[in-house]
Amino acid sequence: MQGEHSIGHYLDLGSAVLGLTLFPVGYLVHAYKAARLNVQPRTGARIEMKRTLLSWSSGKDSAWSLHVLRQQNEHEVVGLLTTFNQAANRVAMHAVRRSLVQAQAKEVGIPLWDVDLPQPCSNNDYECIMREACKTAVQSGIECIAFGDLFLTDIRAYREKQLENSGLQPVFPVWGMPTRELACSMIKSGLRAKLTCVDPKRLASEFVGREFDEQLLSEFPPDIDPCGENGEFHTFVHAGPMFGHSLSVEVGEIVSRDGFVFADLGLRPDA
Repeated sequence: MQGEHSIGHYLDLGSAVLGLTLFPVGYLVHAYKAARLNVQPRTGARIEMKRTLLSWSSGKDSAWSLHVLRQQNEHEVVGLLTTFNQAANRVAMHAVRRSLVQAQAKEVGIPLWDVDLPQPCSNNDYECIMREACKTAVQSGIECIAFGDLFLTDIRAYREKQLENSGLQPVFPVWGMPTRELACSMIKSGLRAKLTCVDPKRLASEFVGREFDEQLLSEFPPDIDPCGENGEFHTFVHAGPMFGHSLSVEVGEIVSRDGFVFADLGLRPDA
């Protein structure tokens, strides 16, 4: 695909992105003149919803965070924030093609805010880009940034520190949910995802490209977190209650690079 290198050329950004999407910036979403209001059905009270960006990795935890936020009706998600490896034109760490993330954004009905991170990218450079992201978000009337973190306290503390005095409030909609129960709830809801990246030091490389389902969970070794929160694996969501329509994807080339195993996903030609 034009503009998207083969997965064999994928360049991991390593420590520069901590293996995670934080709060990148891209297209400036037009600020609404008035905040969206949520009318409570019982009391008729009008509650102002907070304009929120969602850190979007393309995986199940960020997708489920969107589902939870929509159910809570306290946050209006106005943008999906995704960092891309500029050299490979793929999501940092997940190695998902930009075109697939654009397809996700279309199906959830939310604009994609994307940022291209250079290669190489130092932590200092990365954090400078993130500070500019915060400024752009505030100028756009954004109040919060939501993250799909589950239980890693050091990552949460890092996010909170980076957002201090930024004018943006960090939100963690799925924080503390038991991961076995959460994984089962995702699957039962109709969420469908494929494993795009596996850390073979923690999980057998044969799991890459597999569907995230009950069969997969039953085959995980007991020391593997069911949601992969410790970095055992990363996913790409192609269906679920947060989507208007499912995406038809296929698994292509599988390669080992920089200590990880990646499965290249693509949209089916007839999709």
